[in-house]
Amino acid sequence: MKIDIVTIFPDFFAGPLDYGIIRRARDAELARIQLHDLRAFAADRHRTVDDRPFGGGEGMVLKPEPIFECVEALEVASRGERQAGRARQSVILLSAQGKRFDQRQSQKLAGLERLVLICGRYEGVDERVSQSLADCELSIGDYVLSGGEIAAAVVVECVTRLIPGAVGNEASTRQESFTATAEEPWLKSSGPTATCGSGGLLDYPHYTRPANFRGMAVPEVLASGNHDEIRRWRRRSALEKTMRNRPDLLQQAALSEEDRELLSQIADQTT
Repeated sequence: MKIDIVTIFPDFFAGPLDYGIIRRARDAELARIQLHDLRAFAADRHRTVDDRPFGGGEGMVLKPEPIFECVEALEVASRGERQAGRARQSVILLSAQGKRFDQRQSQKLAGLERLVLICGRYEGVDERVSQSLADCELSIGDYVLSGGEIAAAVVVECVTRLIPGAVGNEASTRQESFTATAEEPWLKSSGPTATCGSGGLLDYPHYTRPANFRGMAVPEVLASGNHDEIRRWRRRSALEKTMRNRPDLLQQAALSEEDRELLSQIADQTT
């Protein structure tokens, strides 16, 4: 997969791209990530990339010319081809006004061959970039950042770890919080398993040695060897944590009849 990042602060990415899964994916040539300094595409000698908005207002807004010229120089497929699905590519503007980025978006983007991320700035980007160049706008949360660089790093991390081969144990990416797949092991009747995918819920709790740390003991069921009971405990714990911290996720999660029974029991115990 090729990822292009358009930014006015290319040095920012010296850290995020050089560690962990992203670094391993780059070294293995599973992901090719290239930075593009937007100022290199400015037309004036001062390398100006922003201007005051028409109609007045505080702050400066990123101009359309350098952004269009930069993305066009990357020779990506046309916007029409991308949106028609004839090219497995996407150009994304990172903006506080965008759709909220989530795991489903990450899974969708991981299936592309090329991804172009345009880092916006906090006062905004000329609207013509969104209307005529980018395929969509994405936001990593309902808060304001000074720019899209941190957001781009988040998207790259989320997407890269889903590229086949990037994570040593690929099954682990199917068992994480927010992940929903077509084949969830707890929905099958092929027999008990001690692990289960999240199905859109928060992940179940994890424990390591020592079994008793400062008087805090690991739940006995996890050391019982009973895989069916372990699976049930993990599923119930995931449901409890989701109900407590992110009840909104329950509305979209893939829930089995057993899940609904467990939720009913949890609700009865908390009332």
